Amino acid sequence: MKFANPWMLLLILLIPLIALLRGKSGQKAAFLYSSVSILKGITNVSRSRRGEFINFLRWLAILMFILGLARPRIPEGQTKFTASGVDIMIALDLSNSMLAEDFYLNNKRVNRLEIAKDVLKKFIKKRPNDRLGMVVFARHAYLAVPMTLNHEFLLQNLDRLDIGVIENDTAIGDGLATSINRLKDLEAKSRIVILITDGDETVNEIPPLTSAEIAESFGVKVYTIGVGTRGKAPFPQRSPFGGISYVPMDVSIDEDLLQKIALKTGGKYYRADNTEKFIEIYNEIDALEKSESEVKLYSQYQELFFYFVACGLVFLSLEIILTHTVFRTIP
Repeated sequence: MKFANPWMLLLILLIPLIALLRGKSGQKAAFLYSSVSILKGITNVSRSRRGEFINFLRWLAILMFILGLARPRIPEGQTKFTASGVDIMIALDLSNSMLAEDFYLNNKRVNRLEIAKDVLKKFIKKRPNDRLGMVVFARHAYLAVPMTLNHEFLLQNLDRLDIGVIENDTAIGDGLATSINRLKDLEAKSRIVILITDGDETVNEIPPLTSAEIAESFGVKVYTIGVGTRGKAPFPQRSPFGGISYVPMDVSIDEDLLQKIALKTGGKYYRADNTEKFIEIYNEIDALEKSESEVKLYSQYQELFFYFVACGLVFLSLEIILTHTVFRTIP
């Protein structure tokens, strides 16, 4: 058994001192006599120990209260908590252009969001000691997952993301600014935004380069990823008969803007135009952003103070009851 406040045990030393001082002062007599000579004939009367028992209950109650204040507890084990000191916010484009199916996954054609989600899942699982969060953006930016070490929660929310859950258009500056806002007050060795988009800035309340300047001022590094093949990309269209056909559409990614954002913040720009390249990009970011992990141990205890305080209350109650019933004295 250990004590959370062991210094409180010093109060126990006061108990015998208080008891000694209390004994010297004596108790008020129950009867007053003009002379004790009338009692000389009484020689066989033994001293009653009732008063001693009452005092014993009182000091025992005080002892239990002091032990309770010292917070006795029993160790139940330790929990390891590992943190790398790297905080990563993922800013993911959910505009309609992410529906283009110019990627392949397991020999099956998939759209840009699906490949982004698949690669992100692998990246998240490789960084178990990082705090990660997610912002999604189209016309406006929204916090999808706050910064967390609960990666299962993050992966569950990633699975639920889909095109059309928020408005269309592409607000890169807003997505970046929202991500920075979630990172700026965190104390971490490294704070990173991974910005994933497949288009141009079509609407903005906050210009992207202004957001980049904000990131730079807070020491947030931004890695930008332009998603999509070069030239034209196949967009699925459903026919009136239920079939799906693909219409080639021009791909437009403002690579110059994404490069400037990355350069301004000390990050790097990547172009993911095929599945293999997408995987390589995340592997490179994973290798670049490594930090020594700090392991913290958290001990778990079963608190016992309640039992000591409860015993003290029992002893104190017993003293009061006996003093006013069985051991009652004439005032």
